[in-house]
Amino acid sequence: MVSRIDRKQVVDTALRLLNEVGLDGLTLRGIAKELNVQAPALYWHFKNKQELLDEMATEMVRRMAGRLEGGGSGARPQAGPWQEMLRDSCRTVRRELLAYRDGGKVFSGTRMTDGTAVGPLNSLMTCLTEAGFTLDAAARAWWTAYNFTVGVVIEDQSVHPVPGHREIRDPAYDQPERERRIGPDYPLAALAGREMFGDLERAFEAGLRIIVAGIEATAGPEVRG
Repeated sequence: MVSRIDRKQVVDTALRLLNEVGLDGLTLRGIAKELNVQAPALYWHFKNKQELLDEMATEMVRRMAGRLEGGGSGARPQAGPWQEMLRDSCRTVRRELLAYRDGGKVFSGTRMTDGTAVGPLNSLMTCLTEAGFTLDAAARAWWTAYNFTVGVVIEDQSVHPVPGHREIRDPAYDQPERERRIGPDYPLAALAGREMFGDLERAFEAGLRIIVAGIEATAGPEVRG
């Protein structure tokens, strides 16, 4: 019997269990059972599920932090145009969140419990301001691209709920059935679903190009491409 647990054990177990049961099925009682302890033992570390989710999201950031900073131990992203840096950062966030079932929902709206995210954010701001962005414009650019990415992940995981199995789709997103059901009255809305719920990898990349192009178009002449 496990006689002693720490926060890291709880979080690691919660992230593993998340992939099995999803966010709605994740409970402190279920985590305690996995750890072979009584549920009250977890309350020494987390007062409620939201505190646990905050720590789970922070652990996700810890695991992706090095990749957000260019895949190495330095404090700067890899050299290159700011556009590619921004795209690569969004791709990293998307890839990391897709590794967890309901990862986008867990991550969205949670509070970081330590300063792990500060280093990558500072690196991104440094790259953008050195390219000619004001700090306000740099923060707005990243915030816009980041929120787009997390939102797309949430939608993606509604269509493909099982991490690593893109062949599995939620039946609610059966496109032929959707077209049959709404097509007669709303033909354009029916066909739009092919883009919205079809190849989500391609749709993400297309949307990312739109976001970056919009940032570039509004950034001003002092920003270097």
